[in-house]
Amino acid sequence: EVFDQLKTKKTSFGSSLLDVIQSGVENLDSGVGIYAPDAESYTVFADLFDPIIEDYHSGFKKTDKHPPKDFGDVDTLGNLDPASEFIVSTRVRCGRSLEGYPFNPCLTEAQYKEMEEKVSSTLSGLEGELKGTFYPLTGMSKEVQQKLIDDHFLFKEGDRFLQAANACRFWPTGRGIY
Repeated sequence: EVFDQLKTKKTSFGSSLLDVIQSGVENLDSGVGIYAPDAESYTVFADLFDPIIEDYHSGFKKTDKHPPKDFGDVDTLGNLDPASEFIVSTRVRCGRSLEGYPFNPCLTEAQYKEMEEKVSSTLSGLEGELKGTFYPLTGMSKEVQQKLIDDHFLFKEGDRFLQAANACRFWPTGRGIY
């Protein structure tokens, strides 16, 4: 019934039901089996996404709202491990979703390059403790790549689930690490 309701629908980016379910069709052992190829997919294919999201997130309903962001006050956070006994390292990963662009499965190679330029130029303007270096994966030297791997920073190409969902197209174009 849900299939019949959704089988001919498409998002404004051209995403279809097949794009949403492709990874699960190819990988029957997938934990969830669906991916949103663009933000609009959550609305267009809501009859499929909503029950799965509610089940996966233990009752988070379509009508529920995320709580407001609260990152705390960094000035009062303090040192969580003053004797350096427990915390060996930390890492923060930020995936990008830029307004006006679909998610990975629908991105063109040109869009990956546009997004990389936007992100890179924005990051290059950061100052103070936020200042850093953006390393594009395309053209990265083996030495830099090995150093980032050794330091446990560099991520790898996606797994078979992401590959089946077309989330790794044009790898490594448009990807980088900051």
